[in-house]
Amino acid sequence: MTPQDFGFTKVCYSVNETMQLLSISRWTLYDRVKRGELKPAKLGKKTLFYASDLAAFLAKLREPREPELRV
Repeated sequence: MTPQDFGFTKVCYSVNETMQLLSISRWTLYDRVKRGELKPAKLGKKTLFYASDLAAFLAKLREPREPELRV
């Protein structure tokens, strides 16, 4: 899926814009970064998220999950 499929109109978004687009908290956003699910880009001191990465993240959320194996 492309960023346009999700209604993204910009190439990249700030932290606050990303939080609004995904309807998540700052803590959740940085937790996803820590897990490697989202990759931030830095421009000086500003942290940005590419729309293409956000679209890939959202598309992955739609994929069915495999059940966890418990031992």
